[in-house]
Amino acid sequence: MKNTLYLECASGISGDMTVAALLDLGADLSVLEHVLNSLSIDGFTVKVSRVKKAGLDVCDFNVILKQENHDHDMEYLHSNLDPKPSSSMCSSKTEPARGEDEAHTHSHKHTDTHHQHRCLSDILSIIQTADMTSRAKQKAEQIFTILAEAEAKAHGTSLEQVHFHEVGAVDSIVDIISAAVCLDNLDITDVIIPVLQEGSGTIRCQHGILPIPVPATANIIEKYQIPIQISQIQGEFVTPSGAAIAAAIRTQAHLPESFRILRTGLGGGKRTYERPSILRAMLIEPCGTQQASKDHETIYKLETNIDDSTGEMLGYTMECLFDAGAKDVHYFPVYMKKNRPAYQLNVLCTQEDIPKLEQVIFRQTTTIGIRRQKMERSFLPREIKTLHTEYGEIQVKICEADGCRYAYPEYESVVRICRKTGSAFPVIYRKLQEICCRQCL
Repeated sequence: MKNTLYLECASGISGDMTVAALLDLGADLSVLEHVLNSLSIDGFTVKVSRVKKAGLDVCDFNVILKQENHDHDMEYLHSNLDPKPSSSMCSSKTEPARGEDEAHTHSHKHTDTHHQHRCLSDILSIIQTADMTSRAKQKAEQIFTILAEAEAKAHGTSLEQVHFHEVGAVDSIVDIISAAVCLDNLDITDVIIPVLQEGSGTIRCQHGILPIPVPATANIIEKYQIPIQISQIQGEFVTPSGAAIAAAIRTQAHLPESFRILRTGLGGGKRTYERPSILRAMLIEPCGTQQASKDHETIYKLETNIDDSTGEMLGYTMECLFDAGAKDVHYFPVYMKKNRPAYQLNVLCTQEDIPKLEQVIFRQTTTIGIRRQKMERSFLPREIKTLHTEYGEIQVKICEADGCRYAYPEYESVVRICRKTGSAFPVIYRKLQEICCRQCL
């Protein structure tokens, strides 16, 4: 079963709002505390409490820093002080939460040689040495890489050379790692984010007064084509950390026509604007007619003819396209003008993935044009299961059609056993299919 998360970003999104909403949704606080206690950084205390926002009871996740580590000086946002020079973008924290009636506090004391400025490799090292699952590590690394790319572009430097003040600050590290841990703990497989609501005007940052959305946030929204709506309310609703989280976890842009709400979590932000800063997270399940039509969807086909790229180049392009989210990639031979032999590249994808997949094609091949075609497709409901067999664990794909179930061993599982035993592919495939049928059908 897929665990589908819907994030309603009517008041924007930030790192602490995301963590609070996921904790309120049911993420295990003890699991999060264990991970945070294993981080090779010090100077912070985590406080989880209940606060009131517009009369609603919401969860608040607050990273309280020691004075020397407090890189997010919100005095600059609400005073006439001149901003101090630094390499950071706008801050993502404000004054401590108010209206708390129940709190959980956890302190952390470790050895840390970087108090304010860190590069991406420093942060990735912190993640790698933390006691967390590989899936949570991968998601945290992805979020930070997205943020690093946005900051590097904003500052006009390379990914390797950019040093983060805000991104490298302790509270941002804790927020992003905590979000990855909570998503993993809830076993979220799909995340629906239709749109990000942003405020307007300007915000005073360490660099001075910047327009909203701030450059790093705008860079992320541009690159990952996340829809955004600008309201007339003055203030920053979407922080760079929040935008990076949204870009990393967003898999769908549209809600089902009808669905059941299984659980709801409310996460409160620290800022006080005309619109209360609340991020609502819902675990949902499609129902009714939508469930029956789940095997139909709209996809797009990207198509281009290439007659001057090598086989190695095209092979690598296929790998990059799959890594970027393509549903399917294939080539077939064609003859072009002047009878030149060539290949036609076809990519199946969602509408949201078109910009980044086209970027891959333009970057990795010699093509100068790509055709798009909107298509409807039908597909069988399917799931991947792990079975315990005499050959070890194998992955099997189970499909349903007209009330019948079909089981197919995954290619990688068959190949692994063939290499281990020296048996022929057809022999192992038939044996595994028999096992699949006995255990799954």
